[in-house]
Amino acid sequence: MFHQSLLARAIRGACILGALGAPLVAQADFVDDSHLKLDLRNFYLNRNFTNSDAPVSEVGSWSQGFDLQFFSGYTDTPLAFGLDLNAQYALRLDSSGNDGSLPYSLSDQKVPDDYGRAGATLKMKYSNTELKIGDMRPRLPIAYDDASRQLDTIYQGAVLESKEIEGLTLTGGRFWSAVTRESSDHEKLYKWGSTDNLDSDGLDFGGVTYDLTKSLQASYFYAVLNDIYRQHYVGLAHMADLGGGYKLKTDLRYFNNNEDGDALAGAVDNRSYGALFTLLKGAHMFGVSYQRMLGDSVFPTMNGYIPNPYLVNWSSLAFVRPGERSWSVRYGYDFAGWGLPGLTLYTRYIKGTHWDRGPGLDDNAESERNIYLNYVVQSGALKGLGFDLRNIKTQQKYGSDYDEYRFATTYTWNFW
Repeated sequence: MFHQSLLARAIRGACILGALGAPLVAQADFVDDSHLKLDLRNFYLNRNFTNSDAPVSEVGSWSQGFDLQFFSGYTDTPLAFGLDLNAQYALRLDSSGNDGSLPYSLSDQKVPDDYGRAGATLKMKYSNTELKIGDMRPRLPIAYDDASRQLDTIYQGAVLESKEIEGLTLTGGRFWSAVTRESSDHEKLYKWGSTDNLDSDGLDFGGVTYDLTKSLQASYFYAVLNDIYRQHYVGLAHMADLGGGYKLKTDLRYFNNNEDGDALAGAVDNRSYGALFTLLKGAHMFGVSYQRMLGDSVFPTMNGYIPNPYLVNWSSLAFVRPGERSWSVRYGYDFAGWGLPGLTLYTRYIKGTHWDRGPGLDDNAESERNIYLNYVVQSGALKGLGFDLRNIKTQQKYGSDYDEYRFATTYTWNFW
């Protein structure tokens, strides 16, 4: 069950928001366009450390998660209003050590039996401009939802998005806290690798994405994690039709990161160049990428090791160390071409070199191999039931090597 304090906060929040929204419920669009779903996720992870001198031989966990989400429609008014609600809960079935999937108490050296969180999002819309205040799961270059373990990362903030001009999206706002995959409580944002007493008042950001043509998109974002770091992002994405059923997708991405204000987490000096080229033909996907880190510090990420998949080689190891150069090859196949719709394969190999470990130390090198196999039942009583099997194998010249398996069973129950 939910912890009592969490449940009490959720009930109080729902009552307050319900009272505020009561006049709106009478609006047909608010109710008729609403949607309620429950995402179920059974998740298993086992990581075996293969170094002979590893402090522990393995860590892992097994848990059952529930993610209930209500999305309202909008009132039929010039300035339209809506209200979204969410509640997540996870039950630990088994665990050994800290694998980053569930909350872990350093003092007690154990994972709690269960944990959960709940929240709400007030939304307002005028024309094609929308303002959201409350809980969010963004997928932006400067802040990204982490769905890699049991419960998602939930940000809290205010985001304004405008699409008044065709092909042009303007985005801006502030995130002031996040509840990460390993927590049930919101906490202020700070730089991963530092400590929570060095936190920021918030992440302020703004960005523009513009479709220059039907096949070419450009984007720019600027963000400031106040008194910690500031970040520029530039991206270009192009899809070319090569004829004969072949398509080539090109992604070019650049980040520039420096310290901000009081630099609470120390100096930040990092620039990242990345290029990903993906060739598509029928059921096949083949890709190659290159990424280079410049500067004296690691690419900055936020607490909870929140990911940044806009880096073309982001993975379990991330390949974001000072001076690191990394390349990858990847391949994907949709087995619908073999008469097995719903079954897909994705595999990738990444190699990183020139990792600057500091004065007087040899450069480090690392590699990672991923194999992902996914199947979703296409028909019958179990339609929509998903199975996701992943193997991640890593190696480092100086550091920990591990062989990791993840298995998830997912299902979405749509109430309406």
